[in-house]
Amino acid sequence: WFMFDGIGDLARQAINNERVVAVANKGFDAGGFAILALLSLLVFVLLPRQFHVTVVENRSEEELRQARWLFPAYLIGINLFVLPIAVAGHIHFNGSINADDFVLLLPLSSGNELIAMIAFIGGLSAGAAMVVVACVALAIMISNDLVLPLILRRQEGRAQPGGYNMEQLILRIRRTAIMVLLFLAYVYYRAADNSQALASIGIVSFAAITQMAPAFFGGLFWERGNARGAIAGMTAGIAVWSYTLLLPTLLDPDHWLIVNGPLGNGLLRPEAILGSSLTPLANGVLWSLSLNTLFYIIGSLTRNASASERIQAGIFVSLNSEQSASRRQAMSRLTVGELIATVSRYLGTKRTERAFESYWTGLGKQANRGVAVDPDMLEFSEQLLASAIGASSSRLVHTLLLKRFEDTTPANLELLDQASEALQYNRDVLQSALDRMDQGISVFDADYRLAFWNRQFRKLLGLPASMGQAGISIDVIVKELFKVHDLASQGVSADDLSAKIVSEEDVWLLALSGSERILEIRTSPMPGGGLVVTWHDITERILVAEALREANETLERRVEERTSELVRANQKLERATRLADEANESKTRFLAAAGHDILQPLNAARLYASALHERLGDHKDGQLVQNVGKALESVEDILGAVLAISRLDTGRQETRIQAFPIARILEQMRIEFNPVAQERGLDLRIINSSLWLKSDPALLRRLLQNLISNAIKYTPSGKVLVGCRRRGGNISIEVADTGIGMAQEDLASIFTEFRRLDAGVKQAPGLGLGLSIVQRISGVLGHPVTVESRQGKGTSFRFLVERAEAEISKVEPKPAEVPLQNSARLEDVFALCIDNDPSILEGMATLLSQWGCEVRTAPDREASLNAIREIGRAPDIVFADYHLDNETGI
Repeated sequence: WFMFDGIGDLARQAINNERVVAVANKGFDAGGFAILALLSLLVFVLLPRQFHVTVVENRSEEELRQARWLFPAYLIGINLFVLPIAVAGHIHFNGSINADDFVLLLPLSSGNELIAMIAFIGGLSAGAAMVVVACVALAIMISNDLVLPLILRRQEGRAQPGGYNMEQLILRIRRTAIMVLLFLAYVYYRAADNSQALASIGIVSFAAITQMAPAFFGGLFWERGNARGAIAGMTAGIAVWSYTLLLPTLLDPDHWLIVNGPLGNGLLRPEAILGSSLTPLANGVLWSLSLNTLFYIIGSLTRNASASERIQAGIFVSLNSEQSASRRQAMSRLTVGELIATVSRYLGTKRTERAFESYWTGLGKQANRGVAVDPDMLEFSEQLLASAIGASSSRLVHTLLLKRFEDTTPANLELLDQASEALQYNRDVLQSALDRMDQGISVFDADYRLAFWNRQFRKLLGLPASMGQAGISIDVIVKELFKVHDLASQGVSADDLSAKIVSEEDVWLLALSGSERILEIRTSPMPGGGLVVTWHDITERILVAEALREANETLERRVEERTSELVRANQKLERATRLADEANESKTRFLAAAGHDILQPLNAARLYASALHERLGDHKDGQLVQNVGKALESVEDILGAVLAISRLDTGRQETRIQAFPIARILEQMRIEFNPVAQERGLDLRIINSSLWLKSDPALLRRLLQNLISNAIKYTPSGKVLVGCRRRGGNISIEVADTGIGMAQEDLASIFTEFRRLDAGVKQAPGLGLGLSIVQRISGVLGHPVTVESRQGKGTSFRFLVERAEAEISKVEPKPAEVPLQNSARLEDVFALCIDNDPSILEGMATLLSQWGCEVRTAPDREASLNAIREIGRAPDIVFADYHLDNETGI
């Protein structure tokens, strides 16, 4: 109506158009139409998308009845516009374009882009839908019928790992199949002759699909058909189709193989087998289907069908009247005892006996195992067995049982035995697996009668053995529960409980007073009718929850009690700690305060001992006096160390941080320890340095004294090295020796007071306080000490001190060494001794007088000034004690 003035105008122009008339006058090709009709008939069922929609996704016969008129109407509807569009395309374009493009180019040539866009979108969606459905259907068939059977055969007998996900494997197979199909389609598109019409390619595809027709329909209607015949037929048909129809689409029309045939044999030309005058399509379809059918029949006849194939054929091929008669004859031969024995193989003897006794009781008959089976009993037996192995398997077992009395050939007997053993094995495996579950499981049919259960079901509910048989109503089971567990006392009726089990899909609890159990019950309806009810014993979980609730109720009170106890304990601990700290601090203060008074008598004793040793000279008692002096010196060292530690612990040790050259302390260490090292035969190397540092000179000197003294003391032979090096903005001072060393496990304890290692005790005397003092001094100064040692190789102590800028103006020249004077050179030296302890004054006066000094003693400042006035000149040397009465010696 846009390009022409209606259908009438289109028809008038078509009559006057030579091209349209020529196409219409070609005549009717009955043979071609018959071939197309045959192909359409077959592919209507066999195309993957058609088969998937018609068979796989078919849910009811109602859908088939609706499809009988709806699908043909749809086909007629979409073809109403085919003829007008074809006529209009021939008229408008006069054969200049491909007919496949008429739908798009007709509206475009008339300037109607909207209609062209609608046609394009419709064609694209239809084509995409066909590709999607076809690919999905083929992928499902490939995975279900080709790949998965191969995988399952290879995995047969192998244990699968836990969590083996078959679903993911199937998805991967189907996705891979889709990708391969699309890739192969693209390869064909690139290789084929694209000048052909789209319909021609579709017809070739139809011919390929029809190669499944002989096996498909033969399997439905011919009982002798089997797998060998199907494979042989389809192989032959596909081979002929590939040669006669597929190959010409891949070659040029004038190719030598198409024109002359293989080896120049015209009888074997692909498009005219045996010189046939048929059209290429009819030639390919008839030859391929004929050979396919022939090979299918021959292949099926060359081998007897297997048991599974006969069973499969029996499902589709209708039984004739003779078979029905033989079935009735077999029922007359089958006794009740034989039927019970067969069912017992699957359900167990006790369960089967109880079920049949209930059946006879319901009919009011006496049990008689010798009579023939009637149809009602056979139906009951099928239903009973179906509760365990399913309806189809139950029907198969009974069919095979009747077969034994129809035809007692060895093949049928073997088939029955194999099927029975397989079904029995599968049921035993399922029953064994369910019996090992902690949960009770019960399955009820659509009439709410017990069909299947496991061992835990009766055990958890406390039901008697009479309740363990198929066909018992759920109402009977509930009444038995009321009898066993006195559920009426809980205020619930039997009808309410039955209704709750049947209809309640949420999880709910049931307390059984008879067994003191609490069960968690979950009901799940089955799609075909019936219920699956699970019974889970959660008594222990409930008891734990109750105990937890009770614990939570008393938790706050217990927390308060424990908190009060903890507070009281903390208060006691705090008081004890405070008292201990006070006692320790008091002890430390006492030691620090009393240190002077403790050391004064020792100093006096040492002075007397020194004076006595000077007087005795080489007398035989001189050695005894010298030993007394050494003992007093050791006691003084111990007390001095203890007092030093007490001062450091109480924080009374004042620090005077200043910048000074490290060379000053190193030189003092060299002067002090060189004689000691030489006496022990050691090589003491103190490396001088021009670096300045920031620290307390007195405390740093004491720290180095202890480290060097220890190094010399515990080095039997070798050397002791003292040096320093830059470390960024710090100076690392190190004292290393080649002494006895220490084990790694002992390094953590060497800084403990009075702690001495066994090897050190054997090597040299000591107090075990030197390194303790080192640690405390390093803590006060902020110079952490680290130690490395190897047993038998030596030890290295090092600590870091902050660097300082050199102050050139303060660099003092090294004083000239003054030669030591002996005691004879002290004559006429005026020595003034100031101390508030008369014994010390007396001892010092005695010793210095022996050295030739003119000695004056004074207890305080006033007396010392009087002594100076008495002599008339300033003293050459003053020995003053810092702690005097009410004043200092300074």
